[in-house]
Amino acid sequence: MSTPQPPMPQAGPAWQAAPGSSYPTYTSPIPVVRTHLGHALASEWTKIRSVRSTMWTLGVFVLLVVGIGLLTGALVGSSGSELQGENPLAMGFFGLLLGTMCLITLGVLTTASEYGTGMIRTTMTACPSRGRVLAAKAIVFFAVAFVVTLTASVFVALVQIPLLEGTGAKDPSGEEWLKGTVGVSLYLALLGLLSLVVGSIIRHSAGAITIMIGTVLAPLVIALFMFSESLEDVRQALFEYSIPNQLSVFYSNSLTQTGPSGWDPLWIILGATAAAFAAAYALLEKRDV
Repeated sequence: MSTPQPPMPQAGPAWQAAPGSSYPTYTSPIPVVRTHLGHALASEWTKIRSVRSTMWTLGVFVLLVVGIGLLTGALVGSSGSELQGENPLAMGFFGLLLGTMCLITLGVLTTASEYGTGMIRTTMTACPSRGRVLAAKAIVFFAVAFVVTLTASVFVALVQIPLLEGTGAKDPSGEEWLKGTVGVSLYLALLGLLSLVVGSIIRHSAGAITIMIGTVLAPLVIALFMFSESLEDVRQALFEYSIPNQLSVFYSNSLTQTGPSGWDPLWIILGATAAAFAAAYALLEKRDV
């Protein structure tokens, strides 16, 4: 019977003396990798897809966009209404308008929830570059919001065309297809991104969601109750630049005869989001976590 051999001794750490010094230094056998934006993106992608709130919020969003969009098209198509020369893709407006609440909520939770749970301390310890963390959150959220919105809006548009046959609705042109699918998806993704940035500034989920919902609804509601002639210019401006009206511009159904048209709403929300992002970055660098 062979006797068991004692375990071989493991190699110790690589101690060596530094040049010109009698004191040894330690060289780690673990390779040191310089972190970059890709690591932060992978981290944020893991976060956003692993929490239940993402699935619930996006699930409700798709349900609202698809359900209300198809229900509206079916009701209009079966009622015998005449849509002479109108864009049939406009029937998807109602579902997308309600769906904005879901994207606003998810955008705020992407940043503000980490401050509520204290997870932001772990995030900033793993990635001390605060601007990189904010950029990674923005890129991941924007990509998710755009893809989900585009998929839902294209599906609704493809189904609504046959539902509205016989109503006199025109065949959408290439530009109308582009604005009613890609354009509106970019707009809603940027609106959600604006909510993410506001969440980073406010650092409180309920407060940031309240501010964003007020931003969406308050201008239109206030304008509806402005009856004084002296406030007519203010009332008109609130109507023109309210988010519901800007959203309707992508379907050529603006509530007013003046104001944003074409692709103007996209540039407006892009400018507002860029300004808010710059403010959030400046505050993130100055404030404590």
